[in-house]
Amino acid sequence: MKLQRKNRLRALSLGAVAVSGALALTGCGSDDNGGKESGNPSTSANAASIKCDDAKGQLLADGSSAQKNAIDAWVKAFSQACGVQINYKGGGSGAGVTAFTQGQVAFAGSDSALKPEEVTASKKVCNGGQGIDLPMVGGPIAVGYNVPGVDNLVLDAPTLAKIFDSKITKWNDPAIAALNKGVKLPDLKIQAFHRSDESGTTDNFTKYLIATAPDNWKYSGGKAWQAKGGQSAPQSAGVAQQVKQTSGAIGYFELSYVKDGIKAVSIDTGASKPVAPSSESATADIAAAKVVGTGKDLSLQLDYKTKAEGAYPITLVTYEIVCDKGNKSDTLPATKAFLRYIAGEDGQKVLPSIGYAPVPDEIIAKVRTTVEGLS
Repeated sequence: MKLQRKNRLRALSLGAVAVSGALALTGCGSDDNGGKESGNPSTSANAASIKCDDAKGQLLADGSSAQKNAIDAWVKAFSQACGVQINYKGGGSGAGVTAFTQGQVAFAGSDSALKPEEVTASKKVCNGGQGIDLPMVGGPIAVGYNVPGVDNLVLDAPTLAKIFDSKITKWNDPAIAALNKGVKLPDLKIQAFHRSDESGTTDNFTKYLIATAPDNWKYSGGKAWQAKGGQSAPQSAGVAQQVKQTSGAIGYFELSYVKDGIKAVSIDTGASKPVAPSSESATADIAAAKVVGTGKDLSLQLDYKTKAEGAYPITLVTYEIVCDKGNKSDTLPATKAFLRYIAGEDGQKVLPSIGYAPVPDEIIAKVRTTVEGLS
């Protein structure tokens, strides 16, 4: 791309970047990601500021379906700028971590930080180094529902725990009615959907229930769903599809999947008003997260028990997992350039327009420094 054209497009980027993520999703499955020209001016403007360095070839990646919509938008812009094709499967956090520790992918996405045994396994593929967690995407885990005639629904942690543990089975149950005074709740069976695959979304959702409703949620948690009963579907998209087409359904998935007939529950946290999931309310919660990783690892501890005004408590952070040292030489330049872009100001600006929350400034600054030191 000519320097003059790059500068001109960069000048346009400030006005265009707010909508670039949403536009970038259009047709991303069918476009040739290797092309550098686009009829979409906002995507072009975003792409113009990307530093490609020696990035080339193709990257394979897998993992979190929670961040799939964000990855799609980022890949569109990055591939347009650098001519690198990125194949991100989005098969779930468990699949991504497994693929990474087996050396099958350049990086993985996970909504849960690496466990000690997974770090140990990563040392076999990271020559002289190990896998590290880089928080890159924040966002609320929405509890989506499909209940005819109910446009606004409030639930709290104990009630959610009982619903997903098959202890509350009807939508007009007194516990739900008590939280929704004046709302006409139908005598309709609750159809609760959970993830069938190992999922960081499940891990974070159940961490919330463990932290806030220990008397009603007796399970240990983790990526695999443990409660009895309910119905299952693969990946966030699968759960959302089931909720959309099933009357009386409820499920959990990222905010970007709340559309086309699905509504989102507002959570009674004990604050003055119930809190709806949004980029802003998730950011308010993630801003209180603490870095608990050591060395170059930047894994976070989230506050699921928050009662802060306007803070949505069921949040997750998706990590990109990569070797701190010992990355494969043929994929390192492209991996580093892509991570630099998505951690950068332009990459993070894409997120709110597609239902995600940018990582707070203090934390993302550490991510940027770490990315530059990858080898």
